[in-house]
Order: sequence, then C-alpha cells, then structure tokens
Amino acid sequence: MALTELLEYNMKYKNIREEELKNKVGADWFPDFDTTEIIGNIDFTVLPKQDNLFGRIPLLWAEAKTGDFDIAAMFVQLILTIGKARTFDKTLPPAFLAAFDFKKIAFVPYINIQDIFYLNDFNWNVTPSNHDTKEFKLIQERIQTILKQNTYVYDYINDEKDLITFIKNNIANATNTSKIKIDKNNFTPIYLRWLEIIKPIIDVNWDELKKANILDNDFYLADLFVDDRDTQTIDDDITIRDNLFVVYQNQGYTIAKENIKQMFDATIKLKNKATYIQFWKRYKRPPLKEFQDYIIERRDLLVPQDIRERKGAFFTPRQWVELSQKYLADALGENWQEEYYIWDCAAGTGNLLAGLTNKYNIYASTLDQADVNVMHERIDHGANLLKNHVFQFDFLNDDFSILPQSLQNIINNEEKRKKLVIYINPPYAESGDSKQRMGTGKNKASVASETLIYKLHSERFGTATRELFTQFLIRINQEIPNSIIGHFSTLKFIQSQNFEKFRNIFLATFKNGFLIPADTFDNVKGKFPIGFYVWLLNDKKQIRPFLIDVYNLKSFIGQKLINTHEKGKFLIDWLRSYFDKKGNSIGFLRVNGPDVQNNIGVFITSSPTENDLKKHFVYNITIENLAYISIYFAIRHCIKATWLNDRDQFLYPNNGWQTDKDFQRDCLAYTIFSNNIQSKFGTNHWIPFTEYEVNAKEKFESHFMADFIKGKITPQQPESDLFVFREPKPNYQVPILFSDDAKEVFNAGLELWKYYHAQNEVNVNASLYDIREYFQGRNDKGRMNTKSKNPKYTELISELRNKLNLLADKLKPKIYKYEFLKE
Repeated sequence: MALTELLEYNMKYKNIREEELKNKVGADWFPDFDTTEIIGNIDFTVLPKQDNLFGRIPLLWAEAKTGDFDIAAMFVQLILTIGKARTFDKTLPPAFLAAFDFKKIAFVPYINIQDIFYLNDFNWNVTPSNHDTKEFKLIQERIQTILKQNTYVYDYINDEKDLITFIKNNIANATNTSKIKIDKNNFTPIYLRWLEIIKPIIDVNWDELKKANILDNDFYLADLFVDDRDTQTIDDDITIRDNLFVVYQNQGYTIAKENIKQMFDATIKLKNKATYIQFWKRYKRPPLKEFQDYIIERRDLLVPQDIRERKGAFFTPRQWVELSQKYLADALGENWQEEYYIWDCAAGTGNLLAGLTNKYNIYASTLDQADVNVMHERIDHGANLLKNHVFQFDFLNDDFSILPQSLQNIINNEEKRKKLVIYINPPYAESGDSKQRMGTGKNKASVASETLIYKLHSERFGTATRELFTQFLIRINQEIPNSIIGHFSTLKFIQSQNFEKFRNIFLATFKNGFLIPADTFDNVKGKFPIGFYVWLLNDKKQIRPFLIDVYNLKSFIGQKLINTHEKGKFLIDWLRSYFDKKGNSIGFLRVNGPDVQNNIGVFITSSPTENDLKKHFVYNITIENLAYISIYFAIRHCIKATWLNDRDQFLYPNNGWQTDKDFQRDCLAYTIFSNNIQSKFGTNHWIPFTEYEVNAKEKFESHFMADFIKGKITPQQPESDLFVFREPKPNYQVPILFSDDAKEVFNAGLELWKYYHAQNEVNVNASLYDIREYFQGRNDKGRMNTKSKNPKYTELISELRNKLNLLADKLKPKIYKYEFLKE
C-alpha cells in the first residue's frame, strides 16, 4: 500500500469539506453539547445545552482543518484568530482550546496559553491563515514548550475510548478555569455585575451600615482582595490593608474600620455560598498587581446602587455602556481616559459616563436643567464627575461661547481638539426629552425641523437633517472638526438612500464598533439593530463598507458587513426597467421600501388601493414582465426579517441571474403559490392547474397561468421570455422545466386544490387566497383566522408551506450570490 493510501486509510474522516468535518465531529464526539453556535471567526465551539447563572459559558473553541495537519500550526492559527478579534474580551473564554483534522483531535487548557494574549507590542492584525508571517512564527515558537507539556492528542480510530473518556471527564465537567483578569478598565463593570448578583445574598442591614458610612462598594473591595482560596491577600501590603473598611475571611465579611468595629462584631454571612462561588469563578483575584493601588485610590468610581438608579439612570443599558467603553479603549489605547477629553453632549442623567475614571477630563451637558440637578445630586453622593463640568446646554441650538471656558479651550485648540471624544447616545425622536433615546419613540420631523442646526444645514445635508441624531453628527462634523465620535444610533445614516448627501459630507474613518438588538434598550419593541460606532474625524474618508462586531443579549456572535449604497443602485431601480403600462393586466405588485423590514408591504393583489396607485406603489403585472415581477417578489419574501438584517437593503443585482434559468423558474414557482390574488375583484389568472388536474366542477374563466407554464402563450418580446429556452423559430413552444424543488411545491399545491374542489359549493375560479379563506374563515373583526378546524386542510396547507420554505432555502444563497442582498 502506498504511503498516501496508508495515511488516508488511517483517517476516520476523508474527502469531505471543512463544514462537513465540523458537523461530523460535533455529532460523533460531542452529541450531548451544542456545537451549532458560531462565535466570531472561530471554526468550532462547544457549549452546554443549558444556561447557568451567567448564560452559556463556552467549554471549547477549536480550529478545524481538512487532511492531516500539524497540531502546533493549527493552534497558532486559532490563537491568532482569537487574538485578532480579542474574542476573550467579548465573551468568557472556554476551559479548553482544541485543533482537529481528518485524523486526530488535540486539546490544551486555555489557562496554559492565555498569557500570550497579553503580549506587549504584538501585532495581532495579521491574517491568521498566513503561516509565513513573523507573528505566526513568533507564536509558534512561544507555544512549542506549552504544547509539549499540556496537550492531549487523540487519534479518532486508535484512541477512540480514551477520547470519549477525556471528553466525559474534562469537557463535560469543565468549569471555566481561564478566569478574567481584573484591571483598571474592568473593575467598575465587574462591580456593577456584583451589585446584581452578590449584594442581594449578603445577610446584612444595609441601612444600618450606611449610617456608619459603610457602603456596598466596601464589601466589593473585600471580595476583590482575596485569592482563589478566599484568603485575604493584603497582609504584607499596609497601604491596601489600611484602606479596606471590610475584609473577607472565614466564609464571611468582617468590619475592619476600628471606630465602628464593635457595632458589627459578628461575621456577616452569605445567604447563598454557591452563587458567590459561581460568580467569582469568572474572575482572577486579586486584581493585577500593577492596578491594585489604583483600584483602592479610585473607590469613588464605585457609586452606590440607590444613587445610580435615580431618574434616567439606565436608558442606555448598563452592559452596552460597559461594552462601548471597552471599544473606546480598544480604539484609543488602554490609557485613553488619561490621554483624551470626553464630552457627552446628550447626557441625560449621565448614565453613559458611569465607569469612566478621570473626572477632570469629563464633561456632561444636557438640555434639561432637571437632569443637571440629578447629576449634581449624584456627585454629592460620590459620582465621579465635577459639578462645574456638568451643565445645561442645548447642543442643537446654543452657541459654543456659553460653554465652560475649559471646554472652549479644548474645542478651539487644534491639537487638543484631536483628543476630544464626543461620547453620546443622542436623542432620536423628541428634542429635549431625556427619555427619548435611540429607538425609544417615533421620529417627529416637526421637532427636528425647529432646531438651529436644521435651519443652517438642511439644504446642504438634505433629508438627513430631519433626524435629531444626525443633527448631532452634523454639528460635531462642522464645528468640532478632527475630533473623535463614539455614538449609539441606528444604521440609517450609513445605509439609507436618503442619507447620500450626508455621507458625501460626513468624512471620517470607522475605527471599530458593534451592533446589538434594539429591544435590549428600555421601552423599545422593534426588531432592528442599534450600533455603537467610533469615528475618527481627522482621517477624512468617504464611508465605505466595513465589518462590525455583533452581539446578542448574552454574547458576541460574529461580525457583519455594513454596506453603503447610492441612489439608482437599489432593487426597485432594477425593476423600473420592466414597467409595463400597455400590456393586459393579470394582477398588481405592491412595492415598498428597499430594506428587509419593509417586506411585509410587498404583495401581489387584484385590488390595489387608490392611495397606492396615487403614490406609484403599484406595478402592473403582464405577460411581458411576469418573469421580473416574480424574481422581485420571491427575493423580497424568501428573506425573513430578523433584528440583524432588518435594515439590509435590496440592491441592483449583478448579471449572474440572467443565465440562471433554474433560479428564474424557482422564483416563478414561489410567486405563484404566495400571492394575495382574490377572484372577487376580477378574473383570477393565477390558477396553475387545469380543470382536469383538480377535478373542477366547471370550466375556469382563465387558463393564463397553466398555459404560460405549458408554453402555450409567451411574451411578445423574446428577451422577456426568461423561462423558455427558445429556438429561433416563430411560435416554437416549450413548457417551463421546473426544478425538482419547484415540482414539490406544485405537487403540494395540486393536492390542496383537489381537496378544495371536492367540497360542496365552491368557487370554481378560486385563488390560493380564496381557498385559505374558505377553510380558515374570518373573525368578528373581518380578519382571516390563522388556523382552520379542518384537519385535512391543515395538513395540506402545512405541506405546501413546508415545500415553499424548502424552495426559499434553495433561493437564499443565490440572492446573495447575485447581490440582490450583500453580506
């Protein structure tokens, strides 16, 4: 046997693609876990199927390769992938890393390699798959010894039992041994989580403690300065010991402040020790040595819970505030709060500034004096702000000359201005209402049109000035040039065709950012993305497509490509080429806005409203444009709206669709069985079967669709007949050759039609809509019921919908391939 044949013979998996390999490894070796979730650019993840206190914590991240690959090289590529995206900062790291190919799988505890991610002066912005870079070779050199000492390697065939045992004893029982290190940037966010989970289980009268000036943050600091065995670590550090009012020892807390110690001489116990242990498993205590003094000195950043919960304190959810500050640190450097000035010019009650450390560099302004009063009260209770840096100011109307002089000095100094970060979650709807944060209300153009910024810039910036949040961006861009913006908003200013003028003037470089579900914000019910974006205004470039990180409520889930678009480049512009006013109508297409959220307004009907006709929302469907209408309709309805794709724009396609007959025919099949045609409004031209096929009791009024399918009638313009491979002969008729998936839809539809025509007193010319109405009926409000009491009909309509969904799944990849949508 040749060497290559021998090697292949010893492989459990062979001649399959990487995706199939990952699926098989998941099914064969990790059947009791969830291996379907994608985290960033990591090839393969293993998670428990059940949530715990903190959600689902990853158990394993892995690199996958086809063939027989070098283990060290696979691990290096995985490390570079993780380090480049800093995935360990966005979701809790796993207990193990792994690497596998066709023949073997290798594991290494994450804790053994985590220090690599904290290398100084290392360039993580290299392509992980490029094995020739100096960075790849440097990592490879550093981990060689680690891998030799700590790697567990198993051959799928020869070590099957040992591999099963390893997974059972290690992965299945993994606790996250790779703990998050505590530093000066994350000790405040950790405190905010501690307040939610640990404070409620401390068995003490907080009101009595507060009278003695002992606060919850004293207990938090006590927790920080213990080791993994819950042993206090400050015995040799006099500075830290003298500054702790509470210490943790003997499974509880002891008051260490001498003058009140006798008031609380008993140990303060925990109500739930298991919760405490589970919480602190996530973090490496004590804090990193170089940040311990800083954390003690800046205990003022740990503002008590009752103060932070005052009016308006959480309009921007706490987790997104924390994450946005993490992204600012990534963009500007670890010491950004010492090196940059920060102005929240839409501060409300200042919750966006919670967690920031350098109060001398922070400014906060808001429209309402009442909000200023709240922030001043918070300062009195320990909030990390300066009163003379917190002031009333109407950013969209007031002149900069009334700003505090120190802030004016920054704005007016070209070099200092480059170090000014405008950090905001600007109002979206009503000007001046602190509750109207991004996405929490309707956008009232009448409010936006009353500002000074609107009057100054509406002509130049166009419809963008109708939005309050873009007025903030416009003023910053025009009057605080070369500064930095970190802001929350929807994607509208990047994607909408109505913002083209804005994008031509707002020149900046996108540094980093993330998308999150809008309904994670207070009082927001819509399913759409809100983003946080960091823009460098001193690097003036037109906004181009860029990648942005994506999070759901629990964790980092990957990246998304955000595209910018120009007028004339949308799907509706493509469809306009096929407008037919002269042909005989067989129905009407109602169109809607160009993004996924508006798919619900796209339908085919027999009776368009007068308003739709007046506003040109309706296209006449004829034999000449049926092919193109079907493509448009199927594309719009195959892609279902999610919170993440909600604002994606349907675009003018490339030319690939023109030669894909299978795609064209599948779109026709999908459209035939998805329209809202009703026979009561005129002749139904959409019956895809003959009377004989459905056993109809009478002759149909129209045979248009059945004849069109069979090739008995064809468009007059040869280029319109996309569905027929035509010979250069007049009247050469060829039936449409549907794909197997499309035929499955027709078969399911035929059974439904036959069952309907077997009923008594039916409408012989019934459309699919009419059939649904017949079996489902209407409620007392005149709306069609969603279900039927007829079990046979329910079975048949479910089968049709199932086949339509399968056909839609087949169409989806081609929708992106031909760039009707981009991802």
